[in-house]
Amino acid sequence: QVQLVESGGGLVQPGGSLRLSCRASGFTFSSYAMSWYRQAPGKERELVASISSAGGSTSYGDSMKGRVTISRDNAKNTVYLQMNSLKSEDTAVYYCRARTIRYNYWGQGTQVTVSS
Repeated sequence: QVQLVESGGGLVQPGGSLRLSCRASGFTFSSYAMSWYRQAPGKERELVASISSAGGSTSYGDSMKGRVTISRDNAKNTVYLQMNSLKSEDTAVYYCRARTIRYNYWGQGTQVTVSS
């Protein structure tokens, strides 16, 4: 049974930091590229960051570039998103995604709220 379970979300003040985690099970994690997306109320889901299956290549969406770092630990079947200098407009549900050419899995999301 494929599972992607995000954690680490919560309420943070503007300028603060959060580290999201996404733990995978039920598939060969090290064979999948992993991504983080986010979706704010009333907006489309957008890409935040991606990392290749072995972790050697990363890419970032424009919205949070320079403020986030994606990483993964294939021994722990986990992908991370370190978010710094958070702004109110970063408030959203953050999702992780696992993909290959043939398969595509999503987690249930974790809420991040940036507010004073």
